Formats: sequence, structure tokens, C-alpha cells
Amino acid sequence: MGPALHRLSLPAQMLERGFWLYIWEVLRPDAPPLYYVGRTGDNSSPHASAPYSRMGQHLGKAKTQNALRRQLAARGLRPEDCLRFELYSHGPIYPEIHIEGADRATLMAHHIPLRNQVAVMEKLLCDGMKAGGYEVMNSVGCKWALSDDGAAKWAEAKGAFQTAFPDLK
Repeated sequence: MGPALHRLSLPAQMLERGFWLYIWEVLRPDAPPLYYVGRTGDNSSPHASAPYSRMGQHLGKAKTQNALRRQLAARGLRPEDCLRFELYSHGPIYPEIHIEGADRATLMAHHIPLRNQVAVMEKLLCDGMKAGGYEVMNSVGCKWALSDDGAAKWAEAKGAFQTAFPDLK
């Protein structure tokens, strides 16, 4: 394939750090789309990145960050051989934790409950996509339950994703 002009349009809101849910749609030649469900909000640090930041990481070469690339490779696909990638993101569901002068332990104490709520939502989104007949490459495990606030935020997120994925259960 020779050189060509390409365009990427990015909503500025996708630069905002915080806890987000997202779905990658991978369009490939002569085959139905594949999907990958994810979230922002680290497990090992008190950070919650923007969806924009996760875009490059997912398709990059760093083994600890490129889950989408690895899922594609497991199916014998190189990202470069796909037709197009669409990223659907909803958020920030919760803002990233900022407490001036706080130490890591304090930040993590505030980060973890929000991370856990978004982790439950990620599992529900992944399971709902699969139940709706979408070919989701990954699986999401989660042992936590939604709080009342989390359930309300999940209902909003699910409704948002259903505008693009009407068969989402």
C-alpha cells in the first residue's frame, strides 16, 4: 500500500482524564467486525487516563498496555491489516482523583472504590455485548457489585452505548 492522506477526528472531550468505558470496533476485510471492551482507571496506581491515551497504548508495542493488539494477534491479525478502528467511549463516569498534597495511599483509598464501580460496569458492558451477539474478543472478570450510584451511572452508560450498539443486552 502506498502513501495516502488520512484523517483522524478526535472530540476534545476524549482528552479528559477520568474513569471511562470504551468499546473498540475493529473492521476487517471480508469478515464481521470484532469488538474489545475496556475501561480507564488503573488497578495499580491512582491514575485514570483519558480514552485518547489508551488509543495509542492499545495499538502500541508495550506488552503491558497493548491488549487490543494482543487480542488481534491471537486471531492471526495484525492491526495494520485491518480496515479501520472505531473507538466508542463514554465518560468520564467519575473524575480522576486529585487531592493536593495527598500521598499515594490516600489517593488509592479514594481511587479504588471508583475503579471498582467502573470495573463492574466494564464486565456488564462486555457481557451485554456478547449476549447481544457481538463478537467480543476479550472477557472481563469482576467480583465487585454496583452501588446505588454505580447502578445509576451504569444505566446512563448502557443507554449511551445502545445508541451505537442497539443489540447490547
